[in-house]
Amino acid sequence: MKRLVEQQHSLTPKGRVLGKYILDNPRKAVFMTTKELAETCNVSEATVVRFVSQLGYEAYSVFQQSLRDFVDTELTLLDRTDLSGIKGPGTDRLSRVLYEEMDNLKQFFQSIDMNDLNKVVDFLEESNSIYVIGSRLSYTFAYYLGWSLTKVRQNVRILKGSDSAAIDWLSIAEPRSLAVIIATSRYPNELIKLGKIVRRLDHTLLVITDSSLCPLTQFAHLSLVVPSKHIPFIGSPTTISCIINYLVLELASRNSGQLKTHQEKLEQAYRENDILFNLD
Repeated sequence: MKRLVEQQHSLTPKGRVLGKYILDNPRKAVFMTTKELAETCNVSEATVVRFVSQLGYEAYSVFQQSLRDFVDTELTLLDRTDLSGIKGPGTDRLSRVLYEEMDNLKQFFQSIDMNDLNKVVDFLEESNSIYVIGSRLSYTFAYYLGWSLTKVRQNVRILKGSDSAAIDWLSIAEPRSLAVIIATSRYPNELIKLGKIVRRLDHTLLVITDSSLCPLTQFAHLSLVVPSKHIPFIGSPTTISCIINYLVLELASRNSGQLKTHQEKLEQAYRENDILFNLD
């Protein structure tokens, strides 16, 4: 949207028509194909392709993802209800949910930079202490990641962004600890505050998020962006859950020697305290 405003006067007359329509109707334009946008604005598809190229996007799909991220940050719960068609009954809702999650996984698989993933694993492996932080919806993922990490390494703590005690734990953490903040749209202000605190305390900040527009990425030493191709009603859990599984498995494979000793201690504690159900 910023690019559209800044470059409005340098666009062709037809480009300005497209720009004005998108500025006025971002929630409609985000779902349009090049053909639909062209027909709505009475221009050719080639004009739409040239238009997004002039804005600096390598393809219409990249432009559309950027617009989707912008729209997603602004939508209220009521807006999402209208977009998802949740008010009326429908027999295809399961298919729609499954298709959208598979679509997100496919996009992630095609676009992910393995170097970024490996850097994340490096942080998880080399840091003496890890604090995994989430809030609201993202606390679900933070707990899943933190709980999983405790099964493969020591010195992992899960923090709630809504709990002010998180500031205490970060303040007394050993120098250069790793803070992993998971933030999903709509981004809680308390996580942004904690991100600033992590940097002020000179810890390492890793952010896992669902959009490049996440305000926490500006503070992070490393960001792992897992975009959703669709605008979710509440959230899109599948891709982030798969990433967590990968990170933990990759970390475990690197520490196979220490892993056995660590897990033997856990299993002994389970047996001695009768924590898990056992057929015996």
